[in-house]
Amino acid sequence: MAIAAPAFAQGSTFNPKGTFADQYGTSFTFSLCGAGTDLCGTLDVLKGKSATPANLTHVGKQVMETTANGPNSWKGKITAGDLSAQVTVTQTGPDTINIQGCRMAILCQTITYKRQ
Repeated sequence: MAIAAPAFAQGSTFNPKGTFADQYGTSFTFSLCGAGTDLCGTLDVLKGKSATPANLTHVGKQVMETTANGPNSWKGKITAGDLSAQVTVTQTGPDTINIQGCRMAILCQTITYKRQ
């Protein structure tokens, strides 16, 4: 008996599991969660302007939970102190992930993370 994969997972060639870091040194470890198609992120290292005392208390904790919304794409939110935002996570290649965070639906920023 064959088990059908969800339509959005078929043809997916990228594996989002692993640790990814941005150019500043902030990193997340991603794993599949929920029904196995959701993506969760644990904040490993926080650098730059976002490394406030309140935000640093979330290092080592799961701060991102997203739901698959297409091939190599997830939507959800990040919550880590002052870093609360709606996010879209898109794996653009085998070793790159873009995270777009938006506050109030108009203040958006996209950061590229590379596999470590």
